[in-house]
Amino acid sequence: MNYDIFYKGAFAMLKVKLNPGESVKAEMGAMVSMSPSIDLKGTTDGGFMRGLGRMLSGETFFFQEMTANRGQGEVHLAPPSLGDIEAIELDGSYKLYVQKDGFLAGTSGIEVNTKMQNLGRGLLSGEGFFIVEISGKGTVFLSSYGAIHALNLAPGEEVIIDNGHLVAWPGYMNYTIEKASKGWLSSITSGEGLVCRFRGEGVVLIQSRNPASFGSWLKKFIPGGS
Repeated sequence: MNYDIFYKGAFAMLKVKLNPGESVKAEMGAMVSMSPSIDLKGTTDGGFMRGLGRMLSGETFFFQEMTANRGQGEVHLAPPSLGDIEAIELDGSYKLYVQKDGFLAGTSGIEVNTKMQNLGRGLLSGEGFFIVEISGKGTVFLSSYGAIHALNLAPGEEVIIDNGHLVAWPGYMNYTIEKASKGWLSSITSGEGLVCRFRGEGVVLIQSRNPASFGSWLKKFIPGGS
């Protein structure tokens, strides 16, 4: 299976070329166009409980699955918001944790589950008690709000990231949630509040825009907004 990502940065769209018998699964409503040789169906991909778990993490209950049943074909996919698409190759040796709404599509070897965070992280991270957990072997396509940027951390190197700008990180990386500043008042008045401190080695994907910040900005232009 081959793929191309067009218009990267703000208006990204994914094209997947399927050989006979190959399939790709994507979030509900992601399909833009497809060849007549491809069949589309809705699936829970793992049963009712796995679909319910994805709903708790902010994803949809059903996937759409597209299979090239009558020869080769092409599928175009796009996320619902303005933003980028990034392809990640997983070899099965680690799990990838992804923000809410971050999963766009994956090959047949990719599994999308949920992971329950501990009480502290669930309350403070902004992601809730459940996050998206992606595993298996194959290609996963992630979407973001804004452009995607990779932070490559060397062993022992640290970086502090605003929660609203996180896209994905490998499960073997350590991170803590803490105040943005030394004091609560400074953390709140700075507009940052809580942040995530990651320690390498590993790659953390971040997005150039924060959906919550955009929502606050947009309210100023809506009658009755505050």
